[in-house]
Amino acid sequence: MGVEIERKFLVREDFHPDAAGTPIAQGYLSRDPARTVRVRVAGERAYLTIKGKNVGAARAEFEYEIPAADARELLALCDAPLVEKTRCRIPHAGHLWEVDIFHGANAGLCVAEVELGDEQEKIDLPQWITREVTGEKRYYNSSLIAHPYTLWTAEERGVHPLRSVDK
Repeated sequence: MGVEIERKFLVREDFHPDAAGTPIAQGYLSRDPARTVRVRVAGERAYLTIKGKNVGAARAEFEYEIPAADARELLALCDAPLVEKTRCRIPHAGHLWEVDIFHGANAGLCVAEVELGDEQEKIDLPQWITREVTGEKRYYNSSLIAHPYTLWTAEERGVHPLRSVDK
C-alpha cells in the first residue's frame, strides 16, 4: 500500500518563487473524506490518484499516470470548480517543498507541502512559511471545490480587520 506523509503550511504573501512552475488543473470524481478520487493534468502529464482518510499527517495514496487526453475528458465529469494552480518545487534543507499558487476560484491562496519519511521527521522551515495548516480540512484541495478561497470570510482566512480606536 502507498502511504503519503505530508505536512502543509501557509506561505507569506510577499513570497515569489525564483523559478517558473508547472500549471495544474485538477478535479475530483469523489470527495468522500474516506476516499477521494482525483484527476490531475500537470503540464503535459496526467494522473489518477486515490487517497484514503487522513490519520494525522498520513494517508493511503495510489497514483497512476494516465493519458492526458483521457484526463481532460475526466475533468469534465468532476465537480466544479476545478482547482487551478501553479506548482513550484523548491529544495530546502534536504527536503523538496511543493508550493502551490492558486488561481481562479481559489486565487490569493498559497500553500506549501513537504512529504516526509515518517510523521516524527524533523524539518527546517523555510523563511517564507507562516503557519502550519496540516489537518485543517478547509485547506484540502477537495474542500476548496465546495468552498473556494475567494468566498472565505476574513475570519476564515485568519485576517482580522483593524478596529478603529477612539482617542
